Amino acid sequence: MHTHETLDTAAVSDWVAGRLPGFDGRVTATKFQGGQSNPTYRLQTSAGAYVLRRKPLGKILKSAHAVDREFRVQHALAGSDVPVAPMYLLCEEDDVIGSAFYIMGMVEGRNFDDPRLPSLPPDQRGLIIDQMNRVLAAIHSVDITANGLSDYGPDGHYIRRQVDRWTKQYTASQTDDLPDMQALITWLDQNMPNDDGQRCLVHGDYRLDNLLFEPEGPTCVAVLDWELSTIGHPYADLASVIMQWGMPQGIVGRGLQGIDRTAAGLWSDQQFIDIYCQRRDLPGINRFGYYLAFCHFRMAAILQGVKKRALDGTASDPAKGMKLGTYVPVFARQGLEAALRDG
Repeated sequence: MHTHETLDTAAVSDWVAGRLPGFDGRVTATKFQGGQSNPTYRLQTSAGAYVLRRKPLGKILKSAHAVDREFRVQHALAGSDVPVAPMYLLCEEDDVIGSAFYIMGMVEGRNFDDPRLPSLPPDQRGLIIDQMNRVLAAIHSVDITANGLSDYGPDGHYIRRQVDRWTKQYTASQTDDLPDMQALITWLDQNMPNDDGQRCLVHGDYRLDNLLFEPEGPTCVAVLDWELSTIGHPYADLASVIMQWGMPQGIVGRGLQGIDRTAAGLWSDQQFIDIYCQRRDLPGINRFGYYLAFCHFRMAAILQGVKKRALDGTASDPAKGMKLGTYVPVFARQGLEAALRDG
């Protein structure tokens, strides 16, 4: 474990004292591996296990790693149709452990990081995908006013705002000249769809490995990693699922490229879109290719930021950061292909 990743459990314990039962004794922390965003730890206390998420240390992009927003949105979703971990405490003071953090309940469950779902028999894989679809529709159906989230994101054209924001973020962390990325940015800018007025909670990074499922059954018990959530356009989340499936197979690409999905018990892209539309009572989706191109662009920009942090030595897992960075040109190229198919 790198020194900048260690957690001062005594400082956490002192800050929590009296606010959460069971933190009076010794607290031990184990870092979860793999996450590229906010370092996450399992806290073992006399009262059982909790989870702590913190901002990474070092120089980070403005508005990135907003643990206060993660805490707020999950707190607001308690008791809704969207399964989330219970939120307990938010510390916005940097001086306790060097960065803001929050503490939530530990939800026990299974996590799948490969959409091929190789650990399950084919007849069970569709049940997992159906849950993934159900929960996505539930997120987009949350009453943002009733749940106190109407100000969780700005008004106005979400896609326009996102293209502008991630173009800036990409430029700020750019390390290579990628003509495909420049062409994709230009195309997205010039072919922007009109705002159709849909305004709902969006997760921003919705994919299988950000979901927890029952230890034995297919039910989704928690949606994780709300760092990029905001009020926005639902098709961006939907397209991000389809984007992920279009990636190469394997633990890095985590896609379904080249798989006979029917034989494998997996859903087609169109089946996922159709059932989502049924759940939200939508007639269908116009210009889905635009949203797909947009998702590729945003993922390329995110991974470029991960690569830059790895190069700067501030990444949570530098070796993995560099490996993920090799996918920037892949996402840019596939985004451009989706754009050209959209016309």
